Amino acid sequence: MIIGKHRNTQAIIDLDAIKVNIQNEIKQLKQAQSLFAVVKADAYGHGLLPVAEAAKKAGAKGFCVAVIDEALALRQAGFDDEILVLGVNPASTAVLMAQNKITCTVGDYDFLIKAQLLLKEAKQKLLVHIALDTGMGRIGFKTKAELKQVLMFMQNYPQQFEFDGIFTHFASADSEDETYYLQQLTKFNELLSVITKKPRYIHVANSAASLWHRKCGGNMIRFGIAMYGLNPNSKINTPFELKPALSLVSELAAVKKVTKGEAIGYGSTYRAKEDEWIGTVPIGYADGWLRRMQGFKVLVDGHYCEIVGRVCMDQMMIRLPKRYDLETRVTLIGEDHGNEVTAQDVADYAQTIHYEITCGLAPRVTRLYKSK
Repeated sequence: MIIGKHRNTQAIIDLDAIKVNIQNEIKQLKQAQSLFAVVKADAYGHGLLPVAEAAKKAGAKGFCVAVIDEALALRQAGFDDEILVLGVNPASTAVLMAQNKITCTVGDYDFLIKAQLLLKEAKQKLLVHIALDTGMGRIGFKTKAELKQVLMFMQNYPQQFEFDGIFTHFASADSEDETYYLQQLTKFNELLSVITKKPRYIHVANSAASLWHRKCGGNMIRFGIAMYGLNPNSKINTPFELKPALSLVSELAAVKKVTKGEAIGYGSTYRAKEDEWIGTVPIGYADGWLRRMQGFKVLVDGHYCEIVGRVCMDQMMIRLPKRYDLETRVTLIGEDHGNEVTAQDVADYAQTIHYEITCGLAPRVTRLYKSK
């Protein structure tokens, strides 16, 4: 079903910005390092397939996704690069991943036991990246004994498993306090010491680590949020300029003049302070524009306009400086006449992070792509 094509509420994705961000990161890499583009969650809301294509053109050597379906979507679209599923999955999916040459994250010994039998029966070999829990507390092995057990098991079944990589994930690589990051890095290196024959990929660096901790090691970078031009920590300068790829725009669907004291929206939470021009914009919390955005500002003709009344499911109202024509553009994220609203501004107002803002944009918000 095609949705959103007849509603001018759009996320405009600048694929050239994504390419520039990747190319600038690649310039910082050591010769032996590869960049994998993290395109999970529909490329952080930017669109899986167009972003993956742009990333590959920019020099990405592989992809990281969160779930098997994302990897299958890339395969079905013709991508033959290595695809690592960062999340763990039940053993029943091992054969499917092997058949589609999807690299599997393993963080549980029982998975290997069950998967080995299924892979043997199907005559398939599975590419494996071992996850180590060094302090994230999410997935992965925590001790040398566990890791040795896993390595021995895979060595005993070379027809079913290929040890292709090992990794961990930092919980606070974007923090100005490096204490916990360094603890995790030390733990990772301690666990790594039990491996006699290193796999093809050893990786620890997410966007934050790749930007601010270039000496963390590894020969693969998992380039995520920074690829989309968003700073993992807006309080710390990045070593090169990040170019935001996403703008969010809509239009004025209705414009009316209200008199002083008139109420706007559900619950009558706003009353006009004077005679005012009110514009209705076709975007709401069902599109991912959060209900809590009441009181925030958007741009119309370069003017900051306050969101008045509660954000509805499909619409919201804004206070205009004057009467504007219907279909006048409204910019929720992006630049307009020299002024700007960033995804970070939206996140700060919503008391969240910009990851959640872009990932939360609903499918009915049309994605439009531009590239030279």
